[in-house]
Amino acid sequence: MKARPHSHSRKRQEMSALTGRLRQQARKITGPRAAILQILRQHPHPFTNKEIFAALPKGQCDLATIYRAMHLLEEMGMVKRFDFGDGTARFELVGEGNDGHHHHLVCTRCAEVVEIEECFSSEIETRIAAANGFKSVTHKLEFFGICPECQQPRCHKRKSRARARLIFC
Repeated sequence: MKARPHSHSRKRQEMSALTGRLRQQARKITGPRAAILQILRQHPHPFTNKEIFAALPKGQCDLATIYRAMHLLEEMGMVKRFDFGDGTARFELVGEGNDGHHHHLVCTRCAEVVEIEECFSSEIETRIAAANGFKSVTHKLEFFGICPECQQPRCHKRKSRARARLIFC
């Protein structure tokens, strides 16, 4: 598998298209929702609720509002939830008509995320489903390892985004 920017991160979604999706489903475009969408559209990699909160101007909204907004956006299919095995939900915007299916390679030291373009063929899913009597089989797959920067001797890379703790490699 070759790591490349995923197709949804190549083209930044227009704010008007995002707010239009909210309006189509009779949802208000509140200040906090607009600010959250703006943060997510600027960052192609998954963000936690706390990272979104830290990226917003102080006093813009509280953490509970972000949790509620992310729940709504997920229900509407505007964001996709990812779990990298640490019990923390992360969210990315997905385009209209796009299921957001892709995979990630996550550094276990600094939490850097690389999006993986390639995916398994549907033939593998079909074979697994048939062998086990399942229907509508899909998959989620995340890879974990140590990024090139953290492999360097005496690496002092900071954890990504809002994480402030230094990592000593």
